[in-house]
Amino acid sequence: MILSDKRILEEIEKGTIIIEPFDSSCLGTNSYDVHLGKYLATYKSRVLDAKKHNEIEHFEIPKDGYVLHPGTLYLGVTLEYTETHSHVPFLEGKSSTGRLGIDIHATAGKGDVGFCNTWTLEISVAQPVKIYAGMPIGQLIYFVVEGSIETMYNRKDNAKYNNKTTKPVESMMWKNVF
Repeated sequence: MILSDKRILEEIEKGTIIIEPFDSSCLGTNSYDVHLGKYLATYKSRVLDAKKHNEIEHFEIPKDGYVLHPGTLYLGVTLEYTETHSHVPFLEGKSSTGRLGIDIHATAGKGDVGFCNTWTLEISVAQPVKIYAGMPIGQLIYFVVEGSIETMYNRKDNAKYNNKTTKPVESMMWKNVF
């Protein structure tokens, strides 16, 4: 079951959902719009290795925008910091973003109960497109959890994305044993 706008507001009031900054005009019928933060990153190497720490370079989006190009994976970040303590958050692209040929995540649209951070975006484009810091980039949808949670994400010893940040975070796949 997806939370409605009224239910999202009730959960914010209870403190089980936190969105900072919160703007009521961003609340949709059953979602909350999030915006692109001011930082992007790209990997230093064009060939990535899943068993190694692939380093990234951060840069700030200029005030007059930045053109994204096909064939490059850009890591972005949401302007909004979120916490979800009782629901499963899903990040989806907005239809207006998709209609510009912008994909905001390759596979990581689902968050975990207990996720407390900004969202790193895995941005790719179908054709060159100019983007701007602060533009609407996606929407959060909250699902009800069936059953109790044994260990919240922010309390897991092996959680790889717990460090609070305002910048995109590179893949931590290299921390897995395989």
